[in-house]
Amino acid sequence: MLTFLLWLILLLLCWPLALLALLLYPLLWLVLLPFRLVGIAVGGVLALLWAVVMLPANILRRRTSGPAPAR
Repeated sequence: MLTFLLWLILLLLCWPLALLALLLYPLLWLVLLPFRLVGIAVGGVLALLWAVVMLPANILRRRTSGPAPAR
């Protein structure tokens, strides 16, 4: 019986928080969407810069490893 009363108290205390979370989650997702887009763009720029910096090393590695390509 004590367990049932504890569950009832938990239900009475937590249902407003659950409702609030259900209502605020989509709004929070919309607010954070621009930050995700900026993060994707910054990641792409950093990947491009890394590729440009590593280009000489990749070219040298291709020249020295394996047989020469057939022409």
